[in-house]
Amino acid sequence: MTESVSRGAGIAVVGAAGKTGAAVVAALDGLADVRRVVHTARRSGDHAVDLETGAGLAGALSGCRGVYFIAPNVHPDEPALVRRALSAAADAGVEHFVYHSVAWPYTPAMPHHVDKARCEDELRTFGGLRWTVLQPCAYAENFAAVLDGTATAVDVPYSPDTRFSFVRLADVAEVAARVLVDGADVHHGATYELGGPQALSVRDLCDLCDRASGPVSVKQVSVDEWMSRHGQSLTDDGRARLSAMFEFYDRHGFTAGHAVFESLLGRPPR
Repeated sequence: MTESVSRGAGIAVVGAAGKTGAAVVAALDGLADVRRVVHTARRSGDHAVDLETGAGLAGALSGCRGVYFIAPNVHPDEPALVRRALSAAADAGVEHFVYHSVAWPYTPAMPHHVDKARCEDELRTFGGLRWTVLQPCAYAENFAAVLDGTATAVDVPYSPDTRFSFVRLADVAEVAARVLVDGADVHHGATYELGGPQALSVRDLCDLCDRASGPVSVKQVSVDEWMSRHGQSLTDDGRARLSAMFEFYDRHGFTAGHAVFESLLGRPPR
């Protein structure tokens, strides 16, 4: 790594157009020069890349000291995307690669979680790059209409009493920003599980966010019914991956620890 490259102050957020990437960009505002790396450039300064081929990645990451990487949701081959991004980051002289994984990555019943476990292995065995892994639990924002008080009813394809350690997206982004700004000297080699402070069901979440006009009704529907309403834009592979996840949630829930999250935030997670 050349000295001129290592002085780069920029931080690239790969996947900056998605909700997580956008939140990380927002959390870095005022803390670092941020480079938005996206599939399709829609604003001045965007760097368009093709994660499927790697086209544009080396140029997009050139001069950056840190990279935050989040893959498209339930991608059929996330490890291949990560390998291309790691190679491009190494070629560009990046110092620190922060990978957005998931809590409980090695869960054989959830194939897209296992893919993230494989990505973590790619990161640890690549060589030549310092890295950090973030493993957030489920976002409370998956139920945004409940949180903002506009929902009157919610349907879920698993038991409404299944428990999750819900996290707020802004908190995850704040931790990501801290890890990126602190850099590899502080966070290299760390894997941080990020869970919320309580184990809550969707029913609990709805009860906590009751609207002034009355409670939110919660109903379990079949996976097929949920897919017919909410999964029409998904590929067959994406539907299969989400179906496996819902079946796992129904049996086992999805909880994670919050002690590390609180330590990184310097306060309890919201």
